[in-house]
Formats: sequence, structure tokens, C-alpha cells
Amino acid sequence: MRQYRFGWLAALVTAGLAMGWAAEDKARRAQPPAIREFMREKLNHSQAVLEGITLEDYDLILVNARKLLAMSQEGMWQAVEGTEYAEHSANFRRNAAALAKAANLASLDSATLAYVRMTMSCVECHKYVRGRKSAALNTPLPSQADSVAPLVAVNADVGELSKSIER
Repeated sequence: MRQYRFGWLAALVTAGLAMGWAAEDKARRAQPPAIREFMREKLNHSQAVLEGITLEDYDLILVNARKLLAMSQEGMWQAVEGTEYAEHSANFRRNAAALAKAANLASLDSATLAYVRMTMSCVECHKYVRGRKSAALNTPLPSQADSVAPLVAVNADVGELSKSIER
């Protein structure tokens, strides 16, 4: 049963990240090298968390969740100014802290759910930042209709996963 749930989790996370990667490619190339390096480090820690979940290696999960939390306090984390961005960052920190707590408790299901929530907070924040930067450049984004249907499906599946974990 855990393998089945993990398969769905991996598919959901991959789909969510893929949606963001394609749209971010152009913006990523325009970033200064230091920021690209910082973003790559965030991605590496996130991937290490997924590896830890897959292997049930709670130390690997904990170390990388803590590194992500520490990175979220650095100045380079602040992509844009404003209340909404601060809320996205706070949401990420809550989810990363829940991930670290789940690793401390050696709770695979809780760690998995926290990882999905943390990843979704990343995707939502990146969409927000891209939207702000696109508006500043007066560049149209892909239509909302193109991105809403997959997100609705992902949210429905995450909701079902959440219910099964909480039982």
C-alpha cells in the first residue's frame, strides 16, 4: 500500500514541478549566476528530502529540511517585496518545519504529506513571482485555463492522500 501511495506522490510532485520548470526556463537564464546557484541548491535539498522519504532515511530528511529552513532565512531567498510574498515564504517555512518534525518522529506518512505540501508551496510561490515579474515586463503568461485543470487534479489527489494518511 505504501508503494502505491508513494507512486502517486512521485507522479504528483513530478507533474507539479514539470509545470513550473517549463515556464521558468526563460526566467532562469536571465537570473544572475549567484541566484541560479542558490535556486539549484534549494532544488538539490528538496530532491534529497524525496530520496530520504523513498529510503525511509529520517536523518537525510531532517538534515535537508533544516537546510531548506535555513536557506529561507537568507537574503537571497527574498525574490520580491510584499505581503503576499511574505505569506508564501511563511507557508513554506511552516511546511518545512512540519517536515523536520515528521522526520524527528520517524513518521513516513507525515513526512510524505509535509513534503507534498512544501513542494506545492514552492510551486505556488514560483507562479506568484513569475506573475509579478511578467506584469512588470508586460509579458503575457500562459492562460489560467491551461494551468488550472492539472492543479485541480493534483489538489484532489493530494486531498485524498491527506485523508488516507490522517486515518
